[in-house]
Amino acid sequence: MATITATVRYEGDLRCKLTHNFSGTTIYTDAPLDNHGKAQSFSPTDLAATSAAACALTIMGIAAREHGFNIDGARAEVTKIMAANPRRIAEIHIHFFFPPFPYTDAHRRLIEHIALNCPVMVSLNSQMQKIVHLHYAEAGAPLDVP
Repeated sequence: MATITATVRYEGDLRCKLTHNFSGTTIYTDAPLDNHGKAQSFSPTDLAATSAAACALTIMGIAAREHGFNIDGARAEVTKIMAANPRRIAEIHIHFFFPPFPYTDAHRRLIEHIALNCPVMVSLNSQMQKIVHLHYAEAGAPLDVP
């Protein structure tokens, strides 16, 4: 039998408390402003879109470790676009920013493959547009410049 991953408790006022059963880490969700909420935390759809970026960066970190390079300091910016009837995530746009490193073509192909095929990305609805941009800082360039 599978172990319970998390518990979710409705706290009222469109807010949920999510607890990770292994670590005890707690986060909250709140309904977004455009759907009766206060947007005081991630909405569930924010978490879904953001989880794709977190998943990809995690798998990229594993691959970088296994292939002898480093992506420490890499970051992602996520934009989620909703649609109506039914209400759903229509598009996610993820911009990944990588620190200066002499990335080979093989490194870049590996990173791109992971960005598009991490477990969360392949679990999301196939009708959802998933647009990914990869930005590599050149040696000496600041990481925060797109």
